[in-house]
Amino acid sequence: MRYLDDQRDILFNLFEWLDLDAVLKGAAYEDVDREQLGMVLDEALKVAKGSVAACNEVGDRVGAKHANGKVELPEGFAGAFDDLASGGWISATMNPEFGGMGLPEVVGTGISEHLMGANTALALKTMLTRGSAHLIETFGSDDLKATYVEKMYSGEWCGTMCLTEAGAGSDLGALTTKATKQEDGSYLITGEKIFITSGDHELTPNIIHAVLARVADAPSGPKGLSLFVVPKFRVHANGSLGERNDVTCAGIEHKLGIHGSPTCTLVFGMENGCQGFLLGQEQQGLVYMFQMMNAARYEVGVQGLGNASAAHQAAIAFAKERLQGRAGKGVGQSPIIQHPDVRRMLLMQSAYVQAMRALVSYTAWCMDMAHVSAGDEKNRWQGLVELFTPVCKAWCSDWGFRVTEWALQTYGGYGYTMDYPAEQYLRDCKIASIYEGTNGIQALDLVGRKFRMQDGKPMKDLLQLVGVTVATLAADPILGSSASQLGAALKTLTAVLQEAPTRPNGGALTVLNAVPVLDMLGHVVSGHLLLQQAAIAQAKGQALLQERGVAAEDKAAVQALLKDSPEAAFYNNKVQAAIHFAHRGLPLVAALAVAIQAGETAPLEAVF
Repeated sequence: MRYLDDQRDILFNLFEWLDLDAVLKGAAYEDVDREQLGMVLDEALKVAKGSVAACNEVGDRVGAKHANGKVELPEGFAGAFDDLASGGWISATMNPEFGGMGLPEVVGTGISEHLMGANTALALKTMLTRGSAHLIETFGSDDLKATYVEKMYSGEWCGTMCLTEAGAGSDLGALTTKATKQEDGSYLITGEKIFITSGDHELTPNIIHAVLARVADAPSGPKGLSLFVVPKFRVHANGSLGERNDVTCAGIEHKLGIHGSPTCTLVFGMENGCQGFLLGQEQQGLVYMFQMMNAARYEVGVQGLGNASAAHQAAIAFAKERLQGRAGKGVGQSPIIQHPDVRRMLLMQSAYVQAMRALVSYTAWCMDMAHVSAGDEKNRWQGLVELFTPVCKAWCSDWGFRVTEWALQTYGGYGYTMDYPAEQYLRDCKIASIYEGTNGIQALDLVGRKFRMQDGKPMKDLLQLVGVTVATLAADPILGSSASQLGAALKTLTAVLQEAPTRPNGGALTVLNAVPVLDMLGHVVSGHLLLQQAAIAQAKGQALLQERGVAAEDKAAVQALLKDSPEAAFYNNKVQAAIHFAHRGLPLVAALAVAIQAGETAPLEAVF
């Protein structure tokens, strides 16, 4: 399957909008320059368009298979994974001490978007391997680090996260997997985990599982959990592989999408011989695991973006070629991209894709700023990262799915067939709103914890930043009306956040409306970021007009320039996307507020 990218907007985010120099002046990135980062993204795009995208369709059509106790992956996956491993793409942002490239997170976001858009099923393996290795790097003993981290960052071995059990989906406190300490300091692991992404396969000779389990006499609930490293094959002191550990794949799920990604049921200790190693201290497992969970939640937001962007780019390409109907009198059949309703769908897709890309890129930039800062500045940036993490995950996965739906609609009846990629993007994207904590859980985390952390300072800082954008662009002749829409949405959101908790049933009302509130915040933040980008794009577009000697009032000359210059068209379209989002997306904030401000609680009164 051909992967169509939006590299130009990724580069705009990195080099024209975000303050990349503020990141690169940090000691961690003193050997990195802008030119190098551009080359890295170009190379990432090449591998994404190459072997990674080449096996995406067979991954979907054939899928992973479980037979004779083994999980077999589709043709091409092994070669594509080797390309990712040998190119260092698994650990592009990780510690060079263990073989990573040490690149800024905001660059890793662009890499991840390409991989997720080109082949989500394969990209998930790199995401989980990187995350589980980072757990060991952060919390493991020197021996565990030396044994596992570099081999995982290099792609020699893969990794997973093992949380979910049949009787405990998102309720991790109900986990029953046990860990019994042995005389040699290792632990005997017994239990069953379900829905384990890439829990078994033969891409690599070993798979390293990060497993939550409960030691003897530990208290019930989430605080009694510990975290363990459990290899598929035991590892000798010299790093060579020993006998098979007692970890068995009992089967894989048959799913709506990401068919090339085996979702496994793993049984630990079926023969009472599953060896695991404690990470850090006992009963701190969930605290440790949140490092990987939060990183995964952010990257699931990138998955929503990657699927949406690829679907949108494919829809544009189709709309330019598909002849249907007549866009004007006296003409033959027209490409459907000339029809107003199709253009509306395409610009709405573009607006939300750019909004998602802005949100995840800005969040990654905040991660980098936290990494290169100290003291109060570090706390400021880290606070924004924690605030944005559930929004990235939930907002980008929800609206990413909607974009894939709109992209499919662009194809008409052909979109519903397997002759075109639209239906696969839609199916592959849907899981993003479900796993790594459903979007309902993300919303509860936002209203229950993230709004209150640091005495509410990150949220206050954010709302103040949005207000500055509104004030700055209020008098702009082109963007002023869009800024007014943002100002109205900000006022509505602020009123809801202030009023709802003060009602007699404020607690119930807040929980009931956690998802709408997250959606409102996602729209307000995205509108703010898009208008920041639009102001830059507008200035650069005007500079191009002056450079070419084109008067802004000469509409014919402007249109000729837009057709002749891809750069001029890019900047124009960024402005139009921001305007469209402001007038079509931001009014949803007021619509969502109606029920909240009315105190409507019918779902709590209904009898099911």
